[in-house]
Amino acid sequence: MTVHPFIEAEKAAGHNVKRACGLLTVSRTAFYARRTGKPGPRAVRDAVLTQKITEVHEKSRGTYGSPRVHAVLKREGAGCGRRRVARLMRAAGLQGRHRRRRHLTTIPDPRAAMRPGLVVRDFHPDAAGLDTRWCGDITYIPTEEGRLYLATVIDIASRRVVGWATADHLRTELVADALTAACRQRRPKRPVTFHSDRGCQYSSQQFALLAGEFSVRLSVGRTGQCWDNAVAEWFFATIKRELLGTTAWPSRAAARTAIFDFIESWYNLHRLHSSLGYRSSAAYETGVCQSSGVSGVVGVTDGRADTAPSCENTSRATTTGPKSQSSPVRRGGHRRRAGRRSDARGCPAPEWVCKQGPSPRDGGTQ
Repeated sequence: MTVHPFIEAEKAAGHNVKRACGLLTVSRTAFYARRTGKPGPRAVRDAVLTQKITEVHEKSRGTYGSPRVHAVLKREGAGCGRRRVARLMRAAGLQGRHRRRRHLTTIPDPRAAMRPGLVVRDFHPDAAGLDTRWCGDITYIPTEEGRLYLATVIDIASRRVVGWATADHLRTELVADALTAACRQRRPKRPVTFHSDRGCQYSSQQFALLAGEFSVRLSVGRTGQCWDNAVAEWFFATIKRELLGTTAWPSRAAARTAIFDFIESWYNLHRLHSSLGYRSSAAYETGVCQSSGVSGVVGVTDGRADTAPSCENTSRATTTGPKSQSSPVRRGGHRRRAGRRSDARGCPAPEWVCKQGPSPRDGGTQ
């Protein structure tokens, strides 16, 4: 708190300025210098340093913090301390880029029942395995309103996001909504294996009961092994790199709308996947349906599909009466062969980064 306005009031009232400054232990020189409105030597020096700091910060593409900015200024001969640089950067609204604090979404439940890992890192695309192996995980998106949590269900065979859900909490309802959406959209006729990590949401009794209602077998990876759920982790890295990490989100609703557009309008329909021979998930599933003898698949042009209903959806009756007596659609007539496989065009499918078997980190060999 400055006392100069009080001294100014005393002066306006006709009192002695020297006595007022003496009682308040303020220099008369400083009081009169403030009245003139001219900046002092330190303020002038701070202005010059602020200009240099801004230039260094811009040259670093906005990445340098006070330690690196101070090192550059010291190398250039500017005599100033690091704390002074930090103070001037705060006053100018400048800061360096730093990694955000990691927020854990995988919290294991020590009392949960142990389940086996049925996928064993076998994430190769399989034309005969549509709607037989799914995987999922949870991530979060920071917004100005708070965190928005995203849960996904991905078909390992086609890399398609068959179900997803968002919420502002990490309760079991989040992953339950994602699995329910996947089962209602795909309606698989064969048993499905759902693979996840050991988070308490996936190991809860509520989620196990829901999986039993949909005839879904639960599979979990090992603790601390992100490669055991590599497909789900890779999708989160993709959506954060291509969408979520490109801008700041003012609200959860804005982030949710962008996620919907990315998944339903781009990722599932048009984005090319190297593991699928540089085809989209929709085109891959359409090719599987055609090779299985399913007719009436729309949206196919030159091997690409704008909309690709799943094999199950093409065989489902559209009436509300009893089930049709027609024979179910036979999917995936190709036998699985060892080694590298070829896609429908004869191109070899690229190797997936995660291979079956233990990793060198676990003490095994590739």
